[in-house]
Amino acid sequence: MKNLLEVSDLKARYDRSQVLHGIDFSVAPGEVVTLLGRNGMGKSTTLKCVMGMLSTHVGEIRLEGRQISGLPSYEVARQGLGLVPEGRQIFPMLTVEENLLATAANRHQSAQPYDLDRVYEFFPRLKERRGNMGNQLSGGEQQMLAIGRALMTNPRLLILDEATEGLAPLVRADIWRVLGELSRGGMSMIVVDKNLGPLLDLAQRHFIIEKGRVVWSGDSAALRRDGEVVEHYLGV
Repeated sequence: MKNLLEVSDLKARYDRSQVLHGIDFSVAPGEVVTLLGRNGMGKSTTLKCVMGMLSTHVGEIRLEGRQISGLPSYEVARQGLGLVPEGRQIFPMLTVEENLLATAANRHQSAQPYDLDRVYEFFPRLKERRGNMGNQLSGGEQQMLAIGRALMTNPRLLILDEATEGLAPLVRADIWRVLGELSRGGMSMIVVDKNLGPLLDLAQRHFIIEKGRVVWSGDSAALRRDGEVVEHYLGV
């Protein structure tokens, strides 16, 4: 099967400091993959490169075989990549519904597009709060809104950076429930998160990044078996 996304020999730097040293990974249609690793190892930088928010120094990023590395971030988004960024970055002075409608699009003519009704079905709390301003929401509600806003772009690939960071346990469970539903519906995803248990249930493949390199990759069964890898690269 042809990959949806392919990242090959990705190298990137901040000023003179090189932070990615040849990242390789792929996402198949309908697949969920994770980027794992401790803080500061290059996960978010990799996502910024994929989204066109940071220029690549060397390497290729291809979406369905077409090179997208070098495109500006708005054009990458138009190609079908939807980002739920670390820190949420919702519009604080727009209502919940205005936040959702601000990015709404169906550029790839999905037969069952994500619209307000579908987003509210995933997150009933957002429907209850649809008239509230973004800055009146709790952290968990803002994360729900950030996910809903990305879905309203009807992405072919949904990217979540720190999907449940800093959220209360009940809110985290709600986020994992929605991501599971999206996966079962065929949504391709890249997920960065520190909660390994839910990731093992959600994702098909995992890539561990250490100092800007992929040092381990495999499926959930292999990662469950390899406690030494988990302790070495993911333990605190």
